[in-house]
Amino acid sequence: MIGVMDSVNEMTNLVGRNRMELLLFKLSGLNQRYGLNVFKVREVLPCPTLTIMPKLQRYVIGVAHVRGQTISVIDLAMAIGGRPSTNLDKSFIIISEYNRSTQAFLCSSVERILNMNWDKIMPPPKGAGHSNYMTAVTEIDGELVEILDVEKVLNEISPFQVMMKEINIANHQDFIAQAKQEKIVILVAEDSLIARKQIKSSMAQLGVEVMEATDGRKALEKLKEMADKGNIYDQIKLVISDLEMPEMDGYTLCANIRQDQRMKDLYVILHSSLSGVFNQSMVGKVGANAFIPKFSADELADAVRVAVTEIDKAAAERAKQGA
Repeated sequence: MIGVMDSVNEMTNLVGRNRMELLLFKLSGLNQRYGLNVFKVREVLPCPTLTIMPKLQRYVIGVAHVRGQTISVIDLAMAIGGRPSTNLDKSFIIISEYNRSTQAFLCSSVERILNMNWDKIMPPPKGAGHSNYMTAVTEIDGELVEILDVEKVLNEISPFQVMMKEINIANHQDFIAQAKQEKIVILVAEDSLIARKQIKSSMAQLGVEVMEATDGRKALEKLKEMADKGNIYDQIKLVISDLEMPEMDGYTLCANIRQDQRMKDLYVILHSSLSGVFNQSMVGKVGANAFIPKFSADELADAVRVAVTEIDKAAAERAKQGA
C-alpha cells in the first residue's frame, strides 16, 4: 500500500498545474512518432511470446501471459490503418488500462518520457476529418507527434454498449419526465469524438440535452460566456469532464470553475478511461463532486440522476433559508 500511495502522491504533483507526462513511441512501418499519456501506462516490456487463439479480432495478434495475467496484444500499427507489424522479437508492448480493461499495444520502439504542459498539446489540425485516429498533436524537437485516440481504436475492436438496460430505463422514468419538463442541459468536455457520441447517446435516453466542448479550454470559455449572459445555474445543470484533453485538462478546468464566483457551485463529474486509486484521490483535491470511470451507460445515467437530485436539494435548502 505504501508503494501505491507514493505513486499517487508523485502523480498529484502534476494535478492542477495542467501538466502531463507523454510516452513517445514508434509503430512498425510508420515513420511517425506517437504519444500516450503515462498515467494510462502500467508498464513497457519487450514483446513476449504470444499465444495465438482462434477467432481473435483481426487487430488482436495474440495474448501474452504477464505476471499471472492474460492480456490481449493489439497490433496498433494495423489498427490505425498501417500494415501488420513485423519482427515481433524486436518489438515492445505497452501495457495500459483503458475503460476498465487491461490490454497491450504492440510498437516497434519506445523512446522516452516527456513532462510537458497540456497547453502544448493541441487539437488535431482542421480538415483532418473524422476517420483519423488523432485525439491531439504536439510538436517535439521540430517534429509533429500524434497522440492517439485509443478509445476509438478499442471501440472498433470491441464496441462499447451505449444503451442503458431496459430495467434501468424503467427506474429512471420519473427523472426522464423531469428532464424533459425542465429541459435539463449539461456541458460535456471531451476530446474523443467516440466518447462524446457515447455520452450524448446515453443522455438522449434520459431526455437530457448535451452541449459539447472538445477540450477544457473551450469548455471554460463556454461557461464564461454563459456567466456573462446571466445566472449560469439557470442555463446549465452540471458539467461532465474528461481528464485528458488538449490545451486544458479536466483537473485544471474543475479548478478554474471553483475559482470563478459566478460558477463556483457548479456540479462537476470527472469521467475518464483512467481509473483506480489515483483518480479517486484527486476528486477532492480539485473540488470535483464525483468521479466515474468510462464507459457504462447505466453508471453514467445513475451519476447524472444523483447529481441532479443533489443539485435540486441544495437549491431548495437555499430557497428555504432565504425565505
